[in-house]
Amino acid sequence: MNLLENFREGMRSIQANMLRTTLTALIIAIGVTALVGSLTVIDGIQSSVNNSFAGLGANAFDLRNREIFKIRKDGEKEKNYPPIDYREAKLYKEKFGHSAIIGIKTNVSMSAEVKFESKKTNPNSRVMGTDDHFMDIKGYKISAGRVFSTNDLQLATNVCIVGVDIVDQLFGKKGNPLDKEINILGQKFKIIGLLEKKGSMMGGGDDRVIFMPLETGRKMAEGRSLTFDIVTSVPNITDIDNVMEEARGVMRVVREDKIGQPDSFSIERSDSLAKQSESITGILRVAGFGVGFITLLGAAIALMNIMLVSVTERTQEIGIRKSLGATPYLIRLQFLIEAVVICLLGGLGGIVLAIIIGNLFAQLLMSGTASFIIPWFWMSIGISVCVIVGLFSGIYPAYKASKLDPIESLRYE
Repeated sequence: MNLLENFREGMRSIQANMLRTTLTALIIAIGVTALVGSLTVIDGIQSSVNNSFAGLGANAFDLRNREIFKIRKDGEKEKNYPPIDYREAKLYKEKFGHSAIIGIKTNVSMSAEVKFESKKTNPNSRVMGTDDHFMDIKGYKISAGRVFSTNDLQLATNVCIVGVDIVDQLFGKKGNPLDKEINILGQKFKIIGLLEKKGSMMGGGDDRVIFMPLETGRKMAEGRSLTFDIVTSVPNITDIDNVMEEARGVMRVVREDKIGQPDSFSIERSDSLAKQSESITGILRVAGFGVGFITLLGAAIALMNIMLVSVTERTQEIGIRKSLGATPYLIRLQFLIEAVVICLLGGLGGIVLAIIIGNLFAQLLMSGTASFIIPWFWMSIGISVCVIVGLFSGIYPAYKASKLDPIESLRYE
């Protein structure tokens, strides 16, 4: 009996026990779906996060207030650094504007309720005052209308650019909000531009935003202090580290930080959050692989049990084969081929289910912003694991079958 004939015999055995083969392959498919599906969900989430941060630009960095945690360190209370004010933001832009493109932003309100006639939004809209560069650096695109003009910025006119979520709530899907007046924090504003849908890793926060000219935002906040954030875009990404250090030095001068004292502000690259999210999803991948592997291990044990039952049922067949000259090696090979083929059949079905279910869950978790993922790497891993599982599950039953005594096997009832 040659190798090819042994393979054909293994396939005939699988076809002769189609119900058992189907159920066994289904067990493997569930395990592969758990393994590849969970990893596909994580990759889908990561793609959504990457899309959210892609517009920020890897060649930009932010200057913000330094985060203060009210804790004691070595018996001393952490110093409370003052926020970046308007004068400091403008002075930094004047001093550093020759080396990079600089945008300034201030949060006028983080929980505004916007009204149009009898309709109003939920009190979760973000109202921000910006200059002429901030939106472009941060990747906000205009789908209709125009950006702020020089007169808008200098004269503090009551005009605004709104996100798609606010448009949907106030005007519906088919409404035309351009040149309409809305009420923001008790004042009338004319809509001059609409933002493209941007999405967000936290559920669409970048689409619930309203931009107004920076001076307009300052005018609306008269009587209360505002905090200003600064974003700096570098023409050449290879220079970003050097430019960041130069910007740090300029800001220390602006903030009058003394030599030897820590920065009174924070400086952070725009892609640092994306890198942090990648490290988090890396941990999730390990966890997902672990869960899927445990599921596959259970499927492997179930397959081994089924193969042992198959050896018992086919004891007489094994005795006939041995009496006709089949060697223990060929007997082992036949059972191993059966186990691997069953695993591969289940693996292919599991991969198809994993792609469908994984992408579906990723879309649900990320509010439809995740890209459709075909996880080629995880598919190859899944197939490889199926072969390993087949060998692991079939090696003991195959060994047991090869050791059966042919005379005893022929008399087995």
